Amino acid sequence: MYPLPSGERVGVRGSQLISSPFGGEGQGEGFYGEMPEWLNGAVSKTVIPIFGIGGSNPPLSVPLCGTEIRNSRIEIRISNRIEKANMAKKILLLVFISLTLGVLSYFGGFPLKQSFIISVFSISILGTLFFWDFRLSFVFLGSSLLLLSHVVNLENFIKFASLDVILFLIGMMIVVGMMKEAGFFHWLITVLLRVKNLNGKKLFILLMVISALLSGLMDEVSSMIIMMAVILEICTFLELNPVPMVISSVLATNIGSASTVLGNPIGVLIAARGKLSFEDFLVFALPVAVIVLAFTILVLSFLYKSYIKEISLKLKPHQENEAFLHLISIPADFRTRISMLIFGITVLFIALHKRLEILFQLEENSMLIMLPIISAGIVMIYRHDKARYYVEHEVEWNSLLFFMFLFAQAGVIQVSGVADLLAKKIMNIIGNNPKILLGSILFSSGLLSSVLDNVVVVASYVPIVKSLHMFGSNVKLIWWSILFGACFGGNITMIGSTANIVALGILEKKHNIKINFFQWFKVGILVGLLSMALSYLIIFLFS
Repeated sequence: MYPLPSGERVGVRGSQLISSPFGGEGQGEGFYGEMPEWLNGAVSKTVIPIFGIGGSNPPLSVPLCGTEIRNSRIEIRISNRIEKANMAKKILLLVFISLTLGVLSYFGGFPLKQSFIISVFSISILGTLFFWDFRLSFVFLGSSLLLLSHVVNLENFIKFASLDVILFLIGMMIVVGMMKEAGFFHWLITVLLRVKNLNGKKLFILLMVISALLSGLMDEVSSMIIMMAVILEICTFLELNPVPMVISSVLATNIGSASTVLGNPIGVLIAARGKLSFEDFLVFALPVAVIVLAFTILVLSFLYKSYIKEISLKLKPHQENEAFLHLISIPADFRTRISMLIFGITVLFIALHKRLEILFQLEENSMLIMLPIISAGIVMIYRHDKARYYVEHEVEWNSLLFFMFLFAQAGVIQVSGVADLLAKKIMNIIGNNPKILLGSILFSSGLLSSVLDNVVVVASYVPIVKSLHMFGSNVKLIWWSILFGACFGGNITMIGSTANIVALGILEKKHNIKINFFQWFKVGILVGLLSMALSYLIIFLFS
């Protein structure tokens, strides 16, 4: 032991200096002492403050072994250099591909101005793929290039930003935020889970059906957050591996998101640009989603049959267990009932928006866009104490800004004539065969959505589809092809959809479980391709 300036003494344990018990009442003095000669080189004078237990204890500074610190710093430097090298490679690849696409476009018959637009749009899209965390930066920079090069003026750029879609999403995010805060969705799930003679197969199917149902009634991300909370709670209680249940729930969520306008931002975008109503989705998209979901349940029930048997074995002792019944029993309080009323009325009026527009002689889809905004206004009056919280925390402003700039760039593709030339080339290659055209668009959008965010994919297709209309194509079926391709293709890989990423992030954070690429891919590729094939077969029959 040797004395410190404060009069305390310190001993050596291993490679650390350990001081005697805390002294002083919050003076905040450091426990620093000079190293004896024999410790020079073995122990660094670098100290790390470790705060004592309780608010009055001053920080204890524990010197660490110099070798450990040096090794740690070297590892950090190496890691930083590798990361910078990888980033530099990605940037060079990004620039190379974008310039190559521009050059190929120019020599392929596109004018110089349109080739420049293709290069800039490619930078935004590939930047999103290579640098997901910086996706907003890339659409900002790409949009600035288009404006500064006089490719588009500010007035038209703002016009192309699809503010109608953005307003719809803002309104729904606020309404859904109220629903989450009131506990409505947890209550709904527990009501459905309180079924008699619950076994593994029933629970497995119920969770998939509920996942699809919720994603059709609200956005897929909020649905996924709620379902993950329920799944992890049940798996913890039953001591089950949550991975098969999580994968199944995510696959069902992406399928269900295609069933209505509310399930996915691409549904809103397709409805607004394709002049499709909520009723159109109920008539065409909902039946396809139900058929695909039923088929997916059969496939996953076969793939996970041993897992389902395990669920039944784990459930059996708890069927009469009060603790389990309590786990899945949440009563609906007054606030939950009011939230149910507001949400129910909102969904009802959205479903009837076409009739209301005809009745009041309003512009097409105007009620569809404004009803969520009206409901959001009512919510912020009803929950005025939470109004600012809903706007600041429940609205995904980062995503909405990304959508706005991406949609604006897609609008430039349309108005500049790039989309018309691409559509003409597609028709020259495919010919006037609608079945081949629909299949090409459905599967290409699906495969692209497996590696890119589906909103990016759909935004890229929108101007091309509008141009295909001039060539006499059945545009309505093309819109459905893009919807099913983008939603179902997102199931192929673990990064194919925002819902996938959210679910995997929660699983890793809460249970420290990581799903590797091939663990997901071997299930996702089967479900994704079969789902797209089945939806194409249905569209084929209608074409």
